[in-house]
Formats: sequence, structure tokens, C-alpha cells
Amino acid sequence: MGEWHTENPFSAVKAIRLAERELTYLTIEQIDTLFHHLDQSRNRHVRLISTLCLATGARWSEAQYLRAELVRNGQVTYVGTKNGRTRSVPIPDGLYQQLVKHGPRMGRLFRQDAYQTFSNALKNADIQLPKGQRTHVLRHTFASHFIINGGNLLTLQKIMGHQTIQMTMRYAHLAPDHLKEAITFGPKVFG
Repeated sequence: MGEWHTENPFSAVKAIRLAERELTYLTIEQIDTLFHHLDQSRNRHVRLISTLCLATGARWSEAQYLRAELVRNGQVTYVGTKNGRTRSVPIPDGLYQQLVKHGPRMGRLFRQDAYQTFSNALKNADIQLPKGQRTHVLRHTFASHFIINGGNLLTLQKIMGHQTIQMTMRYAHLAPDHLKEAITFGPKVFG
């Protein structure tokens, strides 16, 4: 703002390095157990919202507040995302048909909040998660399984809506061939 004319008093201060947060994801068995408990609830939206998050890597709020008119042509379009960018993600035909049949043709597709129901199902399924990853575990599960199954990091970046590849690189260690060169090119110590 042109008000300070001397040396920056913070130039010698070193940035604090924070440890990377653990990215927990669900196994297939945990997904099955969770969905069993979701099916026990009275909330008719919770299973479909959870499925949408798992199928597209959506944040819970993106899925829960999805408008029906943004489900078309075999894909879901997320607007008003965390980084402000719109993104479209193809979905399996079965899920597409469920979404089209589920709600109105215009406006919010899911008119009842499902967060607490999801939280209860997690608790009943005895799935322990790090703090702050309750619904976000579905997003991490999508990304993790995408890479484990051989998906491309650049494609994942677009699906997830990450602004930088560094955010997506958090999943790189899950790739089936990640760091296999350590065995191939390292010293031959085992004969």
C-alpha cells in the first residue's frame, strides 16, 4: 500500500513447515459395511449422496446441494466449488438414471440434509477416521482407488478440480508402479 518504506521485518523469519495430513481412504470392505449401515437409515438421500461422492470425487456439499438441472448427458456438473471453478464429471449410467428419477427436474436434487445420517452410519460401521475427514473420506476414497486402479494423475486433477498438480500428487504413492524403479535400478543386494 506504499506505507512501509524500510526493509521487511519478516524477511528473516523461516516458514513453519506443517506435517502433511494423513489421507485416509476406505477399503472395499469398509465401503460395503458403510453402505449397509446407510441402507438402514430413514434418510432417502444419504445413500445416493454418498454414492455420488464416491463416483465423482465430489465434496459432500457439492453433492448434497447439487441442482437437478446439472445432471444431464451422463454427467454431473459441479458449480460453486471450493476453488470457484465449474467441473463436469461423467458418471455410470446406472447412477445417472437413479439421479434423474430421484428428484425434481429443477432445483435442489436432495432437499433433506444427510450429514448427520452419514455420520451415524460411520459410527455404526465402526470406521475410525482422523479428525476433519468424516465426509471427506469419500473424496479421498475416490481419488485413492482411481490411482490404485491405474488412473492418470492429470485426469484425476481435472476430476477433483485441483488448481495445482501438487494437490493431486498426494495420491501418487498409491500408483501400482510408484517407485518400482528403486528395485530395478538400486544396488543388487539380494541374489
